[in-house]
Amino acid sequence: MKAMILREARPIEENPLQIVDIEEAAPGPGEIRVGISACGLCHTDLHTVEGELPPAKLPLIPGHQVVGRVERVGAEASRFRVGDRVGVAWLHSTCGNCAFCLHGKENLCEQARFTGYDVDGGYAQYINVPQDFAYPIPQGFPDLEAAPLLCAGIIGFRALRLAEVERGGRLGLFGFGAAAHIAIQVAVHWGCQVFVFSRSEEHRDLARKLGAVWTGRAEEDAPHKLDSAIIFAPAGKLVLDGLRVLRRGGTLALAGIYMTPIPQMDYARDLYYERTVRSVANNTRADGEDFLRLAAEIPIHTEVQTFALEEANHALRLLKEGKIQGGGVLAIPD
Repeated sequence: MKAMILREARPIEENPLQIVDIEEAAPGPGEIRVGISACGLCHTDLHTVEGELPPAKLPLIPGHQVVGRVERVGAEASRFRVGDRVGVAWLHSTCGNCAFCLHGKENLCEQARFTGYDVDGGYAQYINVPQDFAYPIPQGFPDLEAAPLLCAGIIGFRALRLAEVERGGRLGLFGFGAAAHIAIQVAVHWGCQVFVFSRSEEHRDLARKLGAVWTGRAEEDAPHKLDSAIIFAPAGKLVLDGLRVLRRGGTLALAGIYMTPIPQMDYARDLYYERTVRSVANNTRADGEDFLRLAAEIPIHTEVQTFALEEANHALRLLKEGKIQGGGVLAIPD
C-alpha cells in the first residue's frame, strides 16, 4: 500500500514525510482493516512530525482523522461488516481495567495508545484498528467532509464540555482552525453568543459566517465578559488573554495537546474570583459517539481544503502557517 512515512522528526519545511510502498498487515483478533478514503490533518500531526511531541515509534505513519470502509475483519471481530463506512480517531486502545477506564475517564488511561502516534495512522491506503475503537459515520457526510469530525469535531466537543459551556452563555474561541469552526456550530446550536479571537482576517470572516457575534484579535477586549473560553491555538501567551476576558467564576479550557510556555500569571489579576483553567486531554469513545449523533442532528457543515496523499508535507506547512480555511484533508487513492 502507499503511505506517507516519517523516519526522523524534522521541520516540515524539510519535507520529512516520504511516500513509500509497504506491505499491508492483516487485521489481528478483534480488529478490522479499513480501506481509507480520507484522512484529516491535525496540529497534533504537525507537532509529531516536527518533534515537539517526540514520536512514540519510528518509522511512523501519522494521521488520526480517518474515514473509510471495512475491507476485512479479523478473528472474533463481528461489530462491523465488510463494506461498512467507519471512522478512526485519536484514541486507538486502552487497558479497560484501570480506575480511569472503569470510571468513564478512559482518555486518561496510562496504557492508552493513540492513532498516528503509538501505532501507524491514516496517511496511508489502509489501517487496522480494534473494532471497539471505530465509529459508524452518520449518513449525510461525504467522506472528505466527515474526516474533520473525527478529531477536530470530537476534541472541540469535549472542550465545550470541559469549558462548562452553558446554553445561551457567552463563549470565547481563541484560534479558528478546524476544531473551532466545528465547535462554533455546536455552540450556536445551543444558543450561545460566540466571540472569536484570531489573527487571520480570513478566519474571522469565516467565524462571522458561522454565527460569531463579534470577532477580533487576541489582544482586543470583547464587548462583554465571557462565561467560558477555549484556546485552540498552541500559544501559551493566549492563556493570559483568555483569562482577561473571562467573568468571575468563568472557565478557560486549553484544547491543544501541545502549547508553548505560559507566561507568569498575576494571581489577583488573572486567577482570583474563582476563575478556572483546565487542560483537555484526548477524548473518550463516549465523547465521539455523543458528538457524531449531535453532528448529524444539527447538522454540522465542515469547510475542507483537500490535498493528494503525496502533498502531505505541503499541506502540513500550510497548516503551520495558518493558511487552511476550516480543515485540511488528504484524499487517499484506491
